[in-house]
Amino acid sequence: MADGYRFPVITLADVLARAAGGHPPEPGAGPTVVPQPSARHAGVIAFTAHNVVFADVGEDWIRSRLPRDDLSAPLNPPFLRDLEERTGRRVNNIDMLTLAAPAEGPPPVELAEVADAAHPRVERAHRYRDDVRVWTCPGGLVLVGRGVGGRWEVAIEVEPAARGRGLGRTLARAARHLTPHPLWAQIAPGNAASVRAFLAAGYVPIGAEALLVPPSE
Repeated sequence: MADGYRFPVITLADVLARAAGGHPPEPGAGPTVVPQPSARHAGVIAFTAHNVVFADVGEDWIRSRLPRDDLSAPLNPPFLRDLEERTGRRVNNIDMLTLAAPAEGPPPVELAEVADAAHPRVERAHRYRDDVRVWTCPGGLVLVGRGVGGRWEVAIEVEPAARGRGLGRTLARAARHLTPHPLWAQIAPGNAASVRAFLAAGYVPIGAEALLVPPSE
């Protein structure tokens, strides 16, 4: 039984599914250590007063480096630096993690699905996600795909000339109409425009996340 849970948690997918259903890990407990969901994904998710570490580096090793009375330690530089050295990876960023329920009806903007969009955002998505689908509209694009732990993730891109007109918010909202699954979005906290867009589109902050990627990426 994982720390802080009243039910068995075996995988990161279990944790994410329960969080999406309104039952995140219990505050004040943990950390919870689970296996990497794939060779592609390793890292740390911080929920409210409860951290989840998913890296195949040994549970004893992880717990030996995390003081039980310091709930901020898993996302602080000393532990993340140790994790980088242990895995041979680097921390990509510490993102705000948000979640939104799917929405019924058509999206609020006319979109065209494209099979092979030549765009850096799409190329990046294919490196980290499976089942990627892409839609475009004048001035921007929105994509969804299965990412960390099999969760459905969304990303948007607004062209510079189209910014400042609410298109980011519209695309973030539109994504909720494109899949019947809860949608997760990772947002750099310093990208204030993106944070505002996703919050206005109904995405709710649920935690923070640091993913570790190969050093070449």
